[in-house]
Amino acid sequence: MLDCAGKPLDLAQPRIMGVLNVTPDSFSDGGDFFSAERAIARAQQLVAEGAAVIDVGGESTRPGARAVSLAEELHRVIPVIEALAQTIPVPVSIDTRKPEVMQAAVAAGAGLINDVNALQADGALEVAATLDVPVCLMHMQGVPETMQDHPGYTDVVAEVTGFLTARAEACVAAGVSRERILLDPGFGFGKTVAHNLQLLQQLGQLVATGYPVLVGLSRKSLIGKVLGLPVDKRKSPGIALAVLAVWQGAVLVRCHDVRETREAIQMCQAVKTA
Repeated sequence: MLDCAGKPLDLAQPRIMGVLNVTPDSFSDGGDFFSAERAIARAQQLVAEGAAVIDVGGESTRPGARAVSLAEELHRVIPVIEALAQTIPVPVSIDTRKPEVMQAAVAAGAGLINDVNALQADGALEVAATLDVPVCLMHMQGVPETMQDHPGYTDVVAEVTGFLTARAEACVAAGVSRERILLDPGFGFGKTVAHNLQLLQQLGQLVATGYPVLVGLSRKSLIGKVLGLPVDKRKSPGIALAVLAVWQGAVLVRCHDVRETREAIQMCQAVKTA
């Protein structure tokens, strides 16, 4: 059981993290929930569909995305987090690379830090260690602007696992409790189709580290490249990938289509534990 700023996140069973992008340019839902009012209504819908945590992001990290300023990111996410912390029963997560946003978001009521940069920004590790909330560390080769240009690995599974365990140990050394660390292999972040497929096929190696594993496969370009589908037609294959991840031990699935994914992983878990 994770204590997310006073709100529990029980990972004894696989759970859903609902995606809430407060951005104009995210790859799937950019602009859909850019206003605070629409974002809050969407979060409430995701909770009603079964999301156990809502992940609020104010900076797109899709391939080719440009960084936004600190002031703009704060302007996008803080009012939404403040409202959600008071109105929904589940924890709110802040999806950010900036330590200043982490600090402001937790002060506003966020209970989990979800960092695609694995707390590598200057000051991020130190800030996270003082905030006393769980952290999710993700692997990304390069930066969003250029990460898909020429991704390369000798052994993608070993390298991703090694990087994440090293970042987890750095967190522990900085004062973050080991029990408050989650790992995310970063599907689609500086990886080819072959890299993504191999990572998912061998996800059990990351699960074997003992840290809870989060996966984000919803509507990803991996699906588009394998099946030739546009973003708005990727729901069913994305759910299939989530089930494959849960079968191998992932405990938190970050997705857009909450109700359908929740039902699918519940059936997967029923079979797995029968």
